[in-house]
Amino acid sequence: MSRPDSPAGAVRQASLRELNLALVLGRIAAADRPPSRADLAAETGLTRATVSAVVEDLLAGRLVSEADPTPRNGAGRPARGLVPAGDGPAGLGLEANVDYLAACVVDLAGRVRHHTVHRADLRPLSPAGALARLAELAAAARADAAEQGLTLAGAALAVPGLVDDAGLVRLAPNLGWRDVDVPALLAGHPPLTDRVEGVPPLVVDNEANLAALGELHAGPAGPTSFLHISGEVGIGAGIMLDGTLFRGARGWSGEIGHIPVDPEGHPCRCGGRGCLERYAGQEAVLAAAGLAGADLPADTASARLTELAGAGDPATLHALAEAGTALGVAVAGVVNLLDLDTVVLGGGYARLTPWLRPPVLAEISRRVLTAAWSPVTVRPAVLGSEAAVVGAAGSVVRRILARPAGWLAHPR
Repeated sequence: MSRPDSPAGAVRQASLRELNLALVLGRIAAADRPPSRADLAAETGLTRATVSAVVEDLLAGRLVSEADPTPRNGAGRPARGLVPAGDGPAGLGLEANVDYLAACVVDLAGRVRHHTVHRADLRPLSPAGALARLAELAAAARADAAEQGLTLAGAALAVPGLVDDAGLVRLAPNLGWRDVDVPALLAGHPPLTDRVEGVPPLVVDNEANLAALGELHAGPAGPTSFLHISGEVGIGAGIMLDGTLFRGARGWSGEIGHIPVDPEGHPCRCGGRGCLERYAGQEAVLAAAGLAGADLPADTASARLTELAGAGDPATLHALAEAGTALGVAVAGVVNLLDLDTVVLGGGYARLTPWLRPPVLAEISRRVLTAAWSPVTVRPAVLGSEAAVVGAAGSVVRRILARPAGWLAHPR
């Protein structure tokens, strides 16, 4: 057995400290009400002395702060609960989509502290040009975060395409990107974040994956297995199974927009024919509603379609019914394959759920083998059109919560 002052003992002590830091910080972040030190000791099984030492480290590192005292019945000092710090590390979320760029900052408590959207058609731009504009949004987000006392500990970028582990965008057909080295292109701009041990400065991921992760952690606890569909110009899906994002063998799962709903149908930018997004993507729905060429970015397009559908416009209602039917055909196939009981409509679809849900449910009822005795819920995303960029920022925050020792080692 190694002594605590031996090299092996020192490593073991350091590992135990890291585990305790993550355990206590995780409990504080997940609590419905600010827990006291005594509460944390009871919940974690750690001694009060250990909890106190861990809490002092977390306080000194600006990872937690003390809430206002909670009055007690009887004698004794009021208990001081602990909450995630509002002036410590934060995550930067970025999104590059077909017709907009977005930046978002989320703090340790999951609060959105900065959010901005730049509406522009990115298709005429080179990848370098589009990412240069995104870097400007990131710099503004970083400056705003600094004014609020926050330090950006890492960034995640959501892209509508196939992304490998190195951040290379292999294919984003609606952007016209192929084999784009995003980290290399962004490296020429001022640092997006501070470098923190254990937290990558930039992670690039598929936007539907990050949206699904955002939905998983948004609001009160809900289902941990669901299909999250992001409806924009393209259509992507994030597949959540028992609280874990299913990525597939190469990390490229969820391309529901390129499931053929009519094998001999319209040609698609991907090179195939009859893909779902040619019938239920934003541009297809706008064209069917008589709004082709209206140059409406994603959030404005869904708002305009919602307005027209609410007013009973026949062309819009027909367009949404046709889109919902095509979407239902694709969703039914996924539900049959994966046995999911919840479908979340995100992106531009969130606002349009009242009109998309009936035809989607009709196709599920018609095509899913188990539909008669195992109904499927179809609902709008909690985060709506902001799911991807908020989910991106939240993914950084969760890495900090999982390994707070890296932040505590960060020079301040």
